[in-house]
Amino acid sequence: MARYTGPKTKIARKFGEAIFGDDKSFEKRNYPPGQHGNNRRRGKKSEYAIQLQEKQKAKYTYGILERQFRNMFKRANSAPGITGEVLLQYCESRLDNVVYRMGIAPTRAAARQLVTHRHITVNGERVNIPSYQLKAGDVVSIREKSKSLEAIKNSLQNTENVYEWITWNSEKMEGTYVSIPQRIQIPENINEQLIVELYSK
Repeated sequence: MARYTGPKTKIARKFGEAIFGDDKSFEKRNYPPGQHGNNRRRGKKSEYAIQLQEKQKAKYTYGILERQFRNMFKRANSAPGITGEVLLQYCESRLDNVVYRMGIAPTRAAARQLVTHRHITVNGERVNIPSYQLKAGDVVSIREKSKSLEAIKNSLQNTENVYEWITWNSEKMEGTYVSIPQRIQIPENINEQLIVELYSK
């Protein structure tokens, strides 16, 4: 499936925040891309433009394409609870996102690669679908043969993130998706209500 592989700093500058993680280039030039960058006078954005930008930010953040994101919204819309929160919970419950949150990979793109290359197991079974939806209690492990991979070791050593809804066992190199995160536990700066308003038009 196609994925965005272009310059990530340019996209981050478009949204005004480092949505792909630490980015030294973004810190140097934290203003919109283009020849005139910071000096360009921009008119007031329409309501639609603001909503669209928020949806694009969410899609780029989690690495999800339009059709998949729209289908996820439809599921969230028919599920019990607040649609916007449920949508973000679905995004956070994806296997590639949880692998990233556990620190097994430094970015979601790297996590997606580990999953597709069959380095990750869920409840002892190999899963190579990044969009696989985890349920509370699922155990995510690194495949035995993959535990010695340098990229995984480096990522685990450098991670400092701790999330209440995930546990990690360093000795076994496995973690548990304890529960579906509440909105307050999701650190992403996304206004999900704008996305709901956009899709509800």
